[in-house]
Amino acid sequence: MVENGSPSEITLDEFEDLAALSKNNDSTVSITVVGASGDLAKKKIFPALFALYYEDCLPKHFTIFGYARSKMTDAELRNMVSKTLTCRIDKRENCSEKMEEFLERCFYHSGQYDSEGHFIDLDKKLKQHEGSRVSNRLFYLSIPPNIFLDVVKCASKSASSVNGWTRVIVEKPFGRDSESSAALTRGLKQYLVEDQIFRIDHYLGKELVENLSVLRFSNLVFEPLWSRQYIRNVQLIFSEDFGTEGRGGYFDGYGIIRDIMQNHLLQILALFAMETPISLEAEDIRNEKVKVLRSMKPLQLEDVVIGQYKSHTKGGTTYPGYIDDKTVPKDSVTPTFAAAALFINNARWDGVPFLMKAGKALHTKRAEIRVQFRHVPGNLYKGSFGTDLDRATNELVIRVQPDEAIYLKINNKIPGLGMRLDRSNLNLHYAARYSKEIPDAYERLLLDAIEGERRLFIRSDELDAAWSLFTPLLKELEEKRIAPELYPYGSRGPVGAHYLAAKYNVRWGDLSAEHYKA
Repeated sequence: MVENGSPSEITLDEFEDLAALSKNNDSTVSITVVGASGDLAKKKIFPALFALYYEDCLPKHFTIFGYARSKMTDAELRNMVSKTLTCRIDKRENCSEKMEEFLERCFYHSGQYDSEGHFIDLDKKLKQHEGSRVSNRLFYLSIPPNIFLDVVKCASKSASSVNGWTRVIVEKPFGRDSESSAALTRGLKQYLVEDQIFRIDHYLGKELVENLSVLRFSNLVFEPLWSRQYIRNVQLIFSEDFGTEGRGGYFDGYGIIRDIMQNHLLQILALFAMETPISLEAEDIRNEKVKVLRSMKPLQLEDVVIGQYKSHTKGGTTYPGYIDDKTVPKDSVTPTFAAAALFINNARWDGVPFLMKAGKALHTKRAEIRVQFRHVPGNLYKGSFGTDLDRATNELVIRVQPDEAIYLKINNKIPGLGMRLDRSNLNLHYAARYSKEIPDAYERLLLDAIEGERRLFIRSDELDAAWSLFTPLLKELEEKRIAPELYPYGSRGPVGAHYLAAKYNVRWGDLSAEHYKA
């Protein structure tokens, strides 16, 4: 055993005891979903846990507890959860049987979020299910950020594991600026160490985002091109074809920059632009992401365009504007659209514009990364493209959702006697290539948290660096109450976004006619 920090000899019996403890059969995982009656828990967390169980990815011994203020019995929780469970397309035969087995492992405990006494009661229930096994405990905080610290304090003091690990998954938003984010981190670290905190950004669990580093680092054809020498610009685009219906009041306190740009798109940018990590270990990858974020200069107002959708009638249907939502103040200047140009001040990316665009109530729903390469110097075939050299530019598109795909736009001769050129796609369409259904991002992230794999979760210094880029801009927007440019519901967004791109000699790739053929 370890005495005074130094190892000493252990007996054979002690060795066998330790070996036994390390087996899965002698440990159990208790997963407590805090805020179990909320939408996120019902629509994402419980279905993801069931999918993991269905795929035999959960440990042999596990228990799931829902915790919330609502009064509910175990049977009522199971009934609520059962309505959102679905089975994998490729394994349907024992679906109802698996559902029943899973629901039998689900229990409910009602309690206040700031009551240590209620968490002591939860601890007693967890111990009843854990028995004499090594108990590992995972708490998923599916609750508003203003009660994070209450729950973490009570859970750490009254419901932590005494002989295994205790981990806490925290959902965004992680504050609303540098100061509030730092205060939240300090508060969490009063009760937890950094390794116990799993800050979740579900976009990092998306299949195509996970594939980003594989595409780059395991294919010789891409890595040599991944720099300012060959790449003209990079575009990170997120659009939704619906507004804030039902959550306008919540959204109005944050806006699109905090909701999408500062986390989802910036995390993808860091993964895209980072240097080759020493290994695939979590800390090595996160170290490289932090270096990218620290190499970027804070956003300036002149490099940002904001917009807000207004009411629009199309095909006889009238779609409401953002401020038509009864939960939104009539004089709100909260942006529902933003476009921004960011720059990384390092040798690899100096001068390359990274353009971000995110918006609600746009003409389409998609998330994608578009890499536009430089023009071919002295292109022999430029006469075939006329004056629009952009039509001849190679472009790599990674479509994160929906209809996942990776395609490369290349120039090609159209068969025939003449010399006519065409732009074609080398296309990897996931649905056509792989029959297996793509797992939901929450499945991957929950499994990683259970296994202690941290590379897809956000470290505190990474969070600090991300907020430092956006906080000055957000403060200026709010202090000056800068009015967003209005755009019609279902349109392509404000005109200002095109001027911003043109300022850096860039054309948005998702608005070209060819985009819709892809």
